[in-house]
Amino acid sequence: MQDQGQAEQAWYQQDPKDQRDEGDRALRKLDPLTVRPRISSLVLCLVFGLLMLAASVGVWWLAIYTVSGQSYDDMVISNFKGFVEQVPLIKAYLGIFTMPNVAIGMCILVGLIALVVVLVRKRWWLLGQVAAYSLLAYLVGRVLKRVLPRPLLINVQSTKENSAPSGHTIMAVTAILVLLYVVPRVWRALVALIGFVFTLSVGCSLVLGGWHRPADVVMAILLAGGLGLIMLAFTRSSGMDLPGTRMSSASVQIVSTMMMTLGILGTLYAVFVIWQISSGLEMGAMWTFYGAHCSAVILIASLLSLLIGLALAMRQVTASPLTRLGLVGEPPAPPRED
Repeated sequence: MQDQGQAEQAWYQQDPKDQRDEGDRALRKLDPLTVRPRISSLVLCLVFGLLMLAASVGVWWLAIYTVSGQSYDDMVISNFKGFVEQVPLIKAYLGIFTMPNVAIGMCILVGLIALVVVLVRKRWWLLGQVAAYSLLAYLVGRVLKRVLPRPLLINVQSTKENSAPSGHTIMAVTAILVLLYVVPRVWRALVALIGFVFTLSVGCSLVLGGWHRPADVVMAILLAGGLGLIMLAFTRSSGMDLPGTRMSSASVQIVSTMMMTLGILGTLYAVFVIWQISSGLEMGAMWTFYGAHCSAVILIASLLSLLIGLALAMRQVTASPLTRLGLVGEPPAPPRED
């Protein structure tokens, strides 16, 4: 008893930081998921991220090295303004984002909000994660735009220079994913929905303004999304929710499932339409006009929906693993018979 009392007294005389470290070690021993996400969740983030990066390479190759791809891009970017003018309300709305520096200013504002949130929550590892992700996404976009070739397979009406990937789209997707990753659980579903509307507006406005081809926007979505998911694979304890706040979220489950489902179905439909009109694209046939423009909008919207829904789900499983201490409403264990 005397030894136990001396041990307790020695513990209380410890530095508060040492006490917290000892408490963390005790929690880690009791349940490792209190201090790290599930390994399977981290692996999933890495796999999904690499798949998106591979898809971005595939989109670029199809758009650059096939006649149908170049014809599709050139048809959409050259005539998208006339296509949108048929709906004046949408034209007026997208026109806001075509104004110089409006999209950039909004992205900076979103980034500042995310910075304030992560500082208030004191998630220092998460701050390093999103900072490294933002810098890497920016550098990848800048470097690729300078080094990627663009052979001319057709006589294009738009610019002959390479414009892939879209830097504005990378900035918009990166800003929204950063905010999605740093906000508390209760805000994630709402940020995902607002982020989808914002990034879709930016992507379509770039095509409307004649600054980027559809493939540039799609490639940027996949690049920024892939890097963002890979970033989640490096989540550690300070990037997670506190054990007492870890629980399943109906809003996250509903919104992420809905966005991923619609994203997959919409992507498949857009690809089907492009495949259907591919024979007419090489000849520049007018009957491909509406199919090309509608499929471009659907493809951009669907990939954004798929990406943000997937990011929402992966953020939940890396930030809120259901530990033994975090389970709510767990049924009582049956009595043990001696």
